[in-house]
Amino acid sequence: MRKNILHVFALVVLLICTLSTNAQWVQTNGPYGGGVNCFAVSGSNIFAGTDIGAYIYNNNSSKWTEVYNGLPFNTPVSSSAISGSNIFAGTQKGVFLSIDSGNSWTAVNNGLTNLLVNSLSVSGSKIFAGTAGGGVFVSYDSGSSWWTLNNGLTNAYVGPFAFSGNNIFAGTDGGGVFLSTNNGSSWAAVNNGLQSDTIVNSLAIIGSNIFAATFSGVYSSTNNGSSWTAVNIGLTSNAALSLAFSGSNILAGTIRSGVFFPPTAAAVGRE
Repeated sequence: MRKNILHVFALVVLLICTLSTNAQWVQTNGPYGGGVNCFAVSGSNIFAGTDIGAYIYNNNSSKWTEVYNGLPFNTPVSSSAISGSNIFAGTQKGVFLSIDSGNSWTAVNNGLTNLLVNSLSVSGSKIFAGTAGGGVFVSYDSGSSWWTLNNGLTNAYVGPFAFSGNNIFAGTDGGGVFLSTNNGSSWAAVNNGLQSDTIVNSLAIIGSNIFAATFSGVYSSTNNGSSWTAVNIGLTSNAALSLAFSGSNILAGTIRSGVFFPPTAAAVGRE
């Protein structure tokens, strides 16, 4: 399911760029590793995580090259994050770090007791990892060591993160949304208005509005998750997989009905 979410997210990003520039898109020669799950940019190189591994696109050579050096062979790369000049890749065999624009990789899993990494997010000097069954992990030292942050987290299948000031929101697979107000030291479910078994596919924040994409539609909170309201007017499919912002507009990617693009983010909050 995470694969599908990321595929739709890629479509959303494409639509945002198209709307912003009206430029024509040209297919690149590759990569040929199945679905492209994530991107990261470092210098003149673009890193792409795919269903069977990773590829690097060099702007100077204008071609994709498959990456083997240090990454496990034929393993999906589900997520990526940039911290300074470091690239982190989340896989089904843990987290890998590249310090040379993706040309070589080293496993950085010390303390990571669950290697099924769904998501990676950077907040300041901290790197957060959401795992399938192990909850939330954080690294304070560029991935050299990881610590669990699961106090109060009653669902250990963690997907998307979103950051708003000192607040960290974590979406789960079947447990709704959790909020931490102390850098992840403790979590509390914030599901008033959501079903307790909600699968959260994506989280997005603009200003004081928090949006959650779920299989029962898009929900909005204006009070740090204390309550949620469905904002589904006009959606012909309530199975929302991804969210993104273009200026003040929010885009929602769905399973079978494509991408929805309401007039303004503020308008989405009225139902």
